[in-house]
Amino acid sequence: MEYGEFLRRVPKVELHCHFEGTVRAATAADLARKHDIALPTDDVEKLYDYDSIYEFLKIFALVSSALIDQEDFARTSYESLEDGVKLGNLKYREMFFNPTLHTSRGVPYKTVVDGLVDGIHAAEKDFGVRCRLIADVYRQDPPEQAREMVEQVLEHRPDELIGLGMDGAEAPDPPEKFVDAYRLAKQGGLRLTAHACEDAPAKNITTCLDVLGIERIDHGYHVLGDDAVVQRCLDEGLTFTVCPTATAVCYFDPDDLTKHPIREMAERGLKIMLNSDDPTMFHTDIGSEYDRMTRAAGWPPERIREFVLNGVDGAWLSDDEKRTMRKAFEQELDELQAQLDQPARA
Repeated sequence: MEYGEFLRRVPKVELHCHFEGTVRAATAADLARKHDIALPTDDVEKLYDYDSIYEFLKIFALVSSALIDQEDFARTSYESLEDGVKLGNLKYREMFFNPTLHTSRGVPYKTVVDGLVDGIHAAEKDFGVRCRLIADVYRQDPPEQAREMVEQVLEHRPDELIGLGMDGAEAPDPPEKFVDAYRLAKQGGLRLTAHACEDAPAKNITTCLDVLGIERIDHGYHVLGDDAVVQRCLDEGLTFTVCPTATAVCYFDPDDLTKHPIREMAERGLKIMLNSDDPTMFHTDIGSEYDRMTRAAGWPPERIREFVLNGVDGAWLSDDEKRTMRKAFEQELDELQAQLDQPARA
């Protein structure tokens, strides 16, 4: 087996993937026609072209506006999981979604979450993949709106909805802005994470840990700017859900992943695991993320095993569920590695 095939076929957990960023471009165009929504281009191949986080967020919101009916959310969440399974052997995902991107357009929160759950159930039946949901605070929302969103989540919370996260442009809206929303979510029994140090300094991780009470960090690249914070993350075994392609396009060098901070994070022993972030919108998928980043970093199969199992460890599952998943993953990894051409290196 060639190394690229091995990287696609290893079993995967994904903890950093935005539902709205997984909508297929063709599906977005189809739903826009269905609801008579104008898109910036008639060329589906160019719909997801942009070169900054701010342009990306505009397209992200535009595509979200084409999701209106419960069936729209069911269709797109199903397709999202189907792509993960077929393109990267996805086994389990904890998927973000932004309630206020939809409720602010007049789409009832219940329509959003029930549609997502419908798609999740159908994908599990058809492909065996499991998925849970994380409601995201959108950083550009006022704190009061974020708290109201958490109240909605707690009032209508299917079993699949397990956590609260935070996304959007980080630099202008630091994490402490949303302390009330996080406090309420914790009181309501939600698990907690947040995008941090994506385009802001390492102190944001400290704030997330000490003020918001988060349990893992999404992105986290600028932690490398503060050795003391790095050491704290090492001591606490904090999981970082890193995303190569999307962040390379927005912040680093899209043509050279050898320069991505993910490499140094791994070298310094931080507990990373690889994710696709907004795969269709950045013309990637979970299998490609493993392939591209591994080849750029020169990681051998043993490191890939480590990162895969970091995903299992970082998942918000019960201890029994994680033990079962870890055993199944280790067996599958052993079988795949036995078929790998030797010596296998990126």
